[in-house]
Amino acid sequence: MRQTFWAILAGLLFGAGLGVSQMANPAKVLAFLDVGAIPSGGWDPSLALVMVGALIVTFAGFAVARRLNKPLAAERFEWPARRDIDARLVAGSVLFGIGWGVVGYCPGPAIASLAWARSETIAFVLAMIAGMVIWRRTLGSSNKAPVSVR
Repeated sequence: MRQTFWAILAGLLFGAGLGVSQMANPAKVLAFLDVGAIPSGGWDPSLALVMVGALIVTFAGFAVARRLNKPLAAERFEWPARRDIDARLVAGSVLFGIGWGVVGYCPGPAIASLAWARSETIAFVLAMIAGMVIWRRTLGSSNKAPVSVR
């Protein structure tokens, strides 16, 4: 129950942050990604500040977590064991970036945007879920990433 409470709290905080920062607004994201509009003044660099802030919080959080013997809301840490960069990782990153650049959504902001119940958001999330199911049934079973436990 305690772990569920912390998961819900973290999800609510993350969703609120996405909303306040406008990361859940596809028009804002697309204006940030349109670096070709820099000469005309149409580029919106404000989300870069959001990303810098997220990096600062992430680095600080990992620095604290690495000093703890166990997490606050789980029995043990589960750190990724793989550190290699392979073709699947690069291909997935490219597809993620293309999707983000074309539509202005990535998974977290898309789920947070369901709160507005817009038809294009619902369609995106349904397509995202379908893609996850297709991947899991075709390629997913062969890619069980090992996890190291500290």
